[in-house]
Amino acid sequence: MPPFDEYVEEIRALWESRFLTNMGVEHLQLEEALKSFLQVDDIALFVNGHNALECVLEAMGLRGKVITTPYSFASTTHAIVRKGLTPVFADIKPDDYTLDPERIEELVDDDTCAIMPVHVYGNLCDVDSIQQIADEHGLKVIYDAAHAFGVRRGDVSAASYGDASMFSFHATKVFNTIEGGAVCFRDPALRELLNQWKNFGITGTESVEYVGGNAKMNEFCAAMGICNLRHLDEEISKRKVVAERYWERLGELPGIALCKPQPGIKPNYAYLPVVFEDAFGASRDEVYAALMAADIHPRKYFYPLISDYQCYEGRFDSSATPVAQHVAQCVLTLPMYADLALEDVDLVCDIIADARR
Repeated sequence: MPPFDEYVEEIRALWESRFLTNMGVEHLQLEEALKSFLQVDDIALFVNGHNALECVLEAMGLRGKVITTPYSFASTTHAIVRKGLTPVFADIKPDDYTLDPERIEELVDDDTCAIMPVHVYGNLCDVDSIQQIADEHGLKVIYDAAHAFGVRRGDVSAASYGDASMFSFHATKVFNTIEGGAVCFRDPALRELLNQWKNFGITGTESVEYVGGNAKMNEFCAAMGICNLRHLDEEISKRKVVAERYWERLGELPGIALCKPQPGIKPNYAYLPVVFEDAFGASRDEVYAALMAADIHPRKYFYPLISDYQCYEGRFDSSATPVAQHVAQCVLTLPMYADLALEDVDLVCDIIADARR
């Protein structure tokens, strides 16, 4: 959160204008700031990332199958299903947990309309290979970039890849607007459509042409984003110090796979995933229990696989994505935030080391 006085000053004018929502001054100001930061020409803000994802699928008019990953948060697949599309799960790469382009290629058929990869933990997907597959088969590419705000390959923002990229600005993210989200997109024809879809499909004062929803970001959330964007570089720098302490301590232990920044990528240090292999000497669940007993709260993120959710029972076979299945059974994301004291990082690492049999 930004300094309290800074946020109060940002929202002060709202008490004079009484303009609280419906794409007001703060909303428009945040849009412009994000376009500059993310190096994109077009962006639409939303009440949350999930609605952003649903709206861009709707606005693109997609029909058929969407190849995606089972190793993600529920929102990725739920958006596909809720828009009447069919998810098809491809396996992930064992090093960065993003979609494996070779597995994507195997699954493309005449009914495939799009690919929805996820920049997992802020790790950038193999964007070049994925775009090549999409171009060869005439497919749209919509990135779930919820974890990738601020991530760059060289000087190119993660927001620049594919036909669209969705970002989540939930309170747990590196950059937040309390709740919120956005879609960056290439086709300028989507600009008006997205703004109409998120406002009930209203196209004029007496015209409603689409069965849209209500997914507008309010002025208070936009103001939080304006403030937080000013402090983002400092936030990421602090997270880097925390991540490096974890890697230093945990890198000494056998049987632990650490997910360090990819070559040529400027990371955002959004998450600290650790995969516990058999050689570690304790299972993921045993480590989880040891940390919870000390009132430290890691996450099994992502477990279970989306393909194992009760709501999709009988529709998918997780054994068809063995890499994702293995990682889901062995992964923990450890506490990670800018103000996490290094002594607390050491405490977490000591408990993990002591959990070994």
